[in-house]
Amino acid sequence: MNAEDILRELQLELPPAPQPVGVYKPLVLLGKLAYVSGHGPVRSDGSLITGRVGADLDLAAGKLAAQQVGLTILATLKSQLGSLDRVHRVIKVLGMVNCTPEFGEHPKVINGCSELFAKVFGAERGIGARSAVGMGSLPGNIPVEVEVIFELL
Repeated sequence: MNAEDILRELQLELPPAPQPVGVYKPLVLLGKLAYVSGHGPVRSDGSLITGRVGADLDLAAGKLAAQQVGLTILATLKSQLGSLDRVHRVIKVLGMVNCTPEFGEHPKVINGCSELFAKVFGAERGIGARSAVGMGSLPGNIPVEVEVIFELL
């Protein structure tokens, strides 16, 4: 099965690919590498999930927001590359969590995105190196921002 078939089987829908709201490109290609700029959790209706993990959102809601960020990243890949089948593997994920100072479960939140990529691309190709860190704030009060480097076919 290809990535889009897997998404359908998981009953997951890609949101609209977000347009830049600043001076940057959503994706930069360099040889076989795709550098994806930081993305937030865009819902299917184009709105953003907002809130701070540990205050407005609990761990489970933060993890679902991170999964939604993963879907948003996949939407950008499909929009920019024409097909998710061009993705060979995940190289590196950087996950940032907008959270209270007391919250310390950043990796568990970012698992929402990482687990999605593992399901869509398989464990061998969908799991890469990763960092998960807490932030005092993120743009628009989004709970999670993720940037990824992919290797393309």
